[in-house]
Amino acid sequence: MTLQLKVPKMACSACVNTIAKAVQSIDPAANVEADTKTKLVKIQTVKSESAIREAIADAGYPAA
Repeated sequence: MTLQLKVPKMACSACVNTIAKAVQSIDPAANVEADTKTKLVKIQTVKSESAIREAIADAGYPAA
């Protein structure tokens, strides 16, 4: 499944790396693409949206 989430606090490549690591900690095969200008994160994963949102929020980047 592909998720597209808006992450307002994402501002730089370090933020992107933190978010990617958070997602991959619960789904190692997940593909994470992020655009710091639009604040959009596109995630291809087998995990539920709620699990992905929780992992990103736990890393300090709650999705809108």
